[in-house]
Amino acid sequence: MASAQTTMSCCAKPAASSNATETFAMLASNEDFSGGHDSPLPFRYAGGGEMIEFKTTDGGTSKAFEIKSNIRSDKYLFVIHEWWGLNDYIKQEAARLAKELPGTNVIALDLYDGQVAASADEAGKLMQAVKTARAEAIIKGALLHAGPRAQVASIGWCFGGGWSLQTALLAGKQAAGAVVYYGMPEKDVAKLKTLNTDVLMIFAKQDKWINQEVVTEFEKNMKAAKKGLTVKTYDADHAFANPSNPKYSKAMAEDAHAASVAYLKKNLKLK
Repeated sequence: MASAQTTMSCCAKPAASSNATETFAMLASNEDFSGGHDSPLPFRYAGGGEMIEFKTTDGGTSKAFEIKSNIRSDKYLFVIHEWWGLNDYIKQEAARLAKELPGTNVIALDLYDGQVAASADEAGKLMQAVKTARAEAIIKGALLHAGPRAQVASIGWCFGGGWSLQTALLAGKQAAGAVVYYGMPEKDVAKLKTLNTDVLMIFAKQDKWINQEVVTEFEKNMKAAKKGLTVKTYDADHAFANPSNPKYSKAMAEDAHAASVAYLKKNLKLK
């Protein structure tokens, strides 16, 4: 989910040179895609954690939701929101992961710079408006915030799934894991060769967009890059792990979550 700095309109088609995240963002103009996402129900997170602010590598700043480990730790998990933005559902998921991954600092990034969508139309516009250079600057800033000794894993869904993989690429030798929930994978084998970690991909067989063809190509590219890839396949539709989605499957969502936590515990070497 490289370095193009243009903002795409809702009616544009991705150019041949478009990177993975831009290609995925173009799905927002597909009525079938946007129509498959129910607006999130009102929800307010009331648990622990706090909003923080850090410098980004483009000279600006960004805010994120952080839950620090209760012990001194250089292990980090970056949580990347789906197309709705950093809403209270994502904060709740970050808190759940922090509880299940003791000894890990969890930071939910905000690639929308404070904007949160309440409808599919708003979400589509926000997703398409993300500039790759700005998103990368936010992730690089978060890496600097974590520090040079940090081991960084990432997890994201949909829009955030692709950016989870990009986070691992940007993290370089600090990358310790990447969980990609039905996100657009990187197709550049040369970039994939720079990965310092294996990848866990959650795939829904009924997904029309991150479909079997996309997954098969990713498997081929990761093999060419000589990198490890585990694909967990579910007989479900896109966004099946999101409770606000009409295609939500609790049983499969819980199984995918358990697999993700087990993978993160192993890669972050947690007890």
